[in-house]
Amino acid sequence: MMDFKGRTAIITGVGSERGFGAAIAHYMANDGCNIICVNRHVEGAERIAQALHETYGVRTLAIRTDISEFEQVERMIHTAIEAFGKIDILINNAGISERVGIEDLSIEQWDRMMRIDLYGTFYCSKLIVPHMRANHYGRIVTVSSVAGKRGGGVFGSSHYAAAKAGQLGFSKALARETAKDGITVNCVCPGACKTDLGGIRFEEKSVMPEILMGRRGENREVAAAVAFLASEDASYITGEEIDVNGGLHID
Repeated sequence: MMDFKGRTAIITGVGSERGFGAAIAHYMANDGCNIICVNRHVEGAERIAQALHETYGVRTLAIRTDISEFEQVERMIHTAIEAFGKIDILINNAGISERVGIEDLSIEQWDRMMRIDLYGTFYCSKLIVPHMRANHYGRIVTVSSVAGKRGGGVFGSSHYAAAKAGQLGFSKALARETAKDGITVNCVCPGACKTDLGGIRFEEKSVMPEILMGRRGENREVAAAVAFLASEDASYITGEEIDVNGGLHID
């Protein structure tokens, strides 16, 4: 069990109980972390925030934010700090995915993918770093994907793989910039899991024969890796990525 008492985390993409965001929020709240649930559809974030408060007794807040819009992220960070005084942890979890071949991939689809999956990670990280630096403490964990390491081949197509690979490179560079400020920056790379990514329910997805463990991952297994990197136990780890893919990709 990790101890997050006195810590506050912003988690983006907390809108569905079947997503990584909710699993991460529950995992960390169970260990005493105050949680700010961020999602562009705030109703789901509000339901999860209320459930976290009632179940674990932690402080929670839901904030409607489209992370692809810089001004909305600015307002979200300001609201969060005003409400809680400080933010110790940022979990960049929000993202989208879709399957489309290169010949059918439109400029609009490419831009949308980059703005949500990559720019959103950049916006949130850029705006929280000054506050973490002022406190000489911070944990930034980004939920990337095995697709960013193996060039897709799981669900998302080339634009998804590119955005996820961009998250990995960005996080490593940010880790170099912030290590001396008491901030760690790491990634978790899930493989095929039981999450409704890309508008497809996980029950409709087959188990890929390349997965050595012969099953899809549980959301809690991804949440455990994220929580570890966000905890005091990972104080000497930065610029790294944890693969949670059941042996789908080994490097």
